[in-house]
Amino acid sequence: MATSNSSDSSTPAELAAPYGNGPAADSAAVPSGSTGTSAGSADASRKPVARIRTHHLHQAKVSGERFAMLTAYDQYTAEIFDQAGIEVLLVGDSASNNVFGNETSLPVTVDELLPLCRAVARSARRALVVADLPFGSYEVSAQQAVATGVRFLKEGLAHAVKIEGGKFYAETVRAMVQAGIPVMAHIGFTPQSEHALGGYRVQGRGNDAQRLIDDAVALADAGAFCVLMEMVPAATAAAVDAAVEVPTVGIGAGSATTGQVLVWQDMAGLRGGKMAKFVKQYADLRASLSDAAKAYGEDVRSGQFPGPEHSF
Repeated sequence: MATSNSSDSSTPAELAAPYGNGPAADSAAVPSGSTGTSAGSADASRKPVARIRTHHLHQAKVSGERFAMLTAYDQYTAEIFDQAGIEVLLVGDSASNNVFGNETSLPVTVDELLPLCRAVARSARRALVVADLPFGSYEVSAQQAVATGVRFLKEGLAHAVKIEGGKFYAETVRAMVQAGIPVMAHIGFTPQSEHALGGYRVQGRGNDAQRLIDDAVALADAGAFCVLMEMVPAATAAAVDAAVEVPTVGIGAGSATTGQVLVWQDMAGLRGGKMAKFVKQYADLRASLSDAAKAYGEDVRSGQFPGPEHSF
């Protein structure tokens, strides 16, 4: 993804916040050997930004570039993914079933997610940090949504929030944006509505495609800076992307979107069991950690650890 600070090259580079230190645009904020641009970008002369902002994501769509998004729930994954150049980190309600041991995303609460969000935001120097508003924290009214969004920006230190739902929530999005809360919209399969949707089912097939287009247009018009689509046919996702000026993010939605997102435990092979069709695993951390734990246990039981070199 291009990371120049403005689509107009004559505009001065983004400055750090005029209070405190702000995010530093130094070598620690960009992976070693990186120019601050995504792989395949020809413009190596652009300066890396101090922080990815929502307008950088929009610029990526305008420029025909892509950005990557991963979930993160703790200090170390946030730091690693940030230094690896991942542009957006999502503190997802997926923490419910990837951190807290629940079967679905429904039980997780605002108070459970806020400490995770703080840890990620404090550790990511460059990535845009987006926090999910969990089930029950925004549906009652626009006022409830604004209040919850404020908590995530003030207490969680998030830079933006994400809510699930179609055009019904357009006025909610509008109220949040007017209150100064950047909002990413989430349409298609929305896990918080799994019971209403009849389980994990692909959305937007056939004649239902127009519904998703209408949802995306209404939410973008209300001020959403990005539209995420989950479990949507590739052709439908492409039509949605063409219908809105804001960038789109896909998870199981084909390759036409500006960004892609995965749950990091799925991407890195930490979670066991059957993976969704849209998951590509880039490592086998479950096997690596298991091997390390077994070796440690054997060394302790045999007396090989700690050795003289580990003792004072």
